[in-house]
Amino acid sequence: MLFNLSVKSQSNVIEFTVECFPDISQYQIHLFVIFLIIYLSIVFGNITVFVCITLDSHLHTPMYIFLASLSIVDILSTSDILPKLLSMLFTQQKTITFNGCMAQLYFFIYFTCTEFFLLAVMAYDRYVAISHPLHYALFMSMKHCFSLLVGVWTAAALEPVLHTVFIANLSFCSSHRISHFFCDISPLLKLSCNDTIHVEIATYILGAIVGLSAFTLTLLSYVFIINTILNIQSADGRRKAFFTCASHLTSVVIFYGTSLSLHVRPTTTYAPVQDTLFSLLYIILIPILNPLIYTIKNKQFKEAFRRLSRFL
Repeated sequence: MLFNLSVKSQSNVIEFTVECFPDISQYQIHLFVIFLIIYLSIVFGNITVFVCITLDSHLHTPMYIFLASLSIVDILSTSDILPKLLSMLFTQQKTITFNGCMAQLYFFIYFTCTEFFLLAVMAYDRYVAISHPLHYALFMSMKHCFSLLVGVWTAAALEPVLHTVFIANLSFCSSHRISHFFCDISPLLKLSCNDTIHVEIATYILGAIVGLSAFTLTLLSYVFIINTILNIQSADGRRKAFFTCASHLTSVVIFYGTSLSLHVRPTTTYAPVQDTLFSLLYIILIPILNPLIYTIKNKQFKEAFRRLSRFL
């Protein structure tokens, strides 16, 4: 078990009802088809990236190993939310058990933290490649690469524990209807009849530690990268150096933009429609775009994909 849910305050909660887009309830089957297509596209795109990197030895470098890990994160984060949503839309049984809700919340935060840390590590990788190319093999050996990945996944697994334990120990005595399409922090806090200010403060502190540490590493990496690029004499050299980090920078901007829109605001400003929109952008947009951002103009990956296609 990830956490102990057998607390007295939760004896009155068996399951939650998830509203799942109540304003357009007449289009539930249409939403099911749309989200099914989106989910399959996300899984197919990210599995393609992962399989190509895993099977092609030419892509066994730290940059692509990190990208393969990012693809796994995108698949798992989407699979934490969309399969349950698809089931609720198709069957119209819009309930989730208390334990299931807490597990969904834990893994949602877990994969979010993993992506924060992973993007920071990828930024550091690009910094070493551009600013210290002669020492890249030393600083980013495969052993170092896998050590960083173990650190990323381990650190990310610890951060959501307190969030989940705090919320699991709240009392939900007024309503069990979640004004959202999955179990997230803000809609759950709105349902509690406890004073949640201490939970909100702890949530913001923990989130700030993760977000600021990852953002600081990412920002510093790009400060040094930009400084190195500006000191390159030839325009062609500057262009090539920028191209090596352009995909990652695009992914970082989209990820932080959607994350900040979703998480950096107090619970008192929670609005179901607005929160649903931002959550959809975060859960769907990033996993769909990442495979395209990193591969669509990547000649090395395209060659690997063609070799794999011929083999299949």
